[in-house]
Amino acid sequence: MQKGIIGKKIGMTQIFDEAGKVIPVTVVQAGPCIVSQKKTVENDGYAAIQIGYGDMKPQKVTKPMKGHFDKADVAPKKTLREFRIENTDAYNVGDLVKADVFAQGDKIDVTATSKGKGYAGVIKRWNFQRLKESHGTGPCARKGGSFGCCSSPSRVFPGVKKAGHLGAEKVTVQNLTVAKVDAENNLIAIKGAVPGPNGGIVVIHDSVKA
Repeated sequence: MQKGIIGKKIGMTQIFDEAGKVIPVTVVQAGPCIVSQKKTVENDGYAAIQIGYGDMKPQKVTKPMKGHFDKADVAPKKTLREFRIENTDAYNVGDLVKADVFAQGDKIDVTATSKGKGYAGVIKRWNFQRLKESHGTGPCARKGGSFGCCSSPSRVFPGVKKAGHLGAEKVTVQNLTVAKVDAENNLIAIKGAVPGPNGGIVVIHDSVKA
């Protein structure tokens, strides 16, 4: 990994390329972030940087985190994320990471918490096919059906797909493309959709497939 940044999802819109073709994009307010910690192979066993995003009221900071920020001499931040950067020598504690760390055409991965859907049935959660809504089916067209035999093994195996909580989990969408970068306003337009609701925190970093 060469670079990464934390941001906030603004919403979706569309832009036009040089040929006049419409490109659907998700706009992310990326940064400015500040380097709050630098880890080295000698001290921590691996090389990485920790960056923070979003201002936080000092009275809401816990004592351990206050000590962490005071040691780095940076203002408290709401969100902290760690990036295993190959070249950590390019960063120092207190440096700002802005949207211009990425450029148009870069391949990126975006990680965020997906939208919570609540308790969902098997059709919505696992894309099950419903039963025929004809004579004799009964009021069970959207149910999951049989989950296993009653005599042997007399139990339901782990991992069987059933109804349950859907969404609100960590999701990574890989190999997206940066469509446009507005460095002045710290905005990154990403081609396509990214996980999470508007206003949610997203983490952008180099694509592992690039």
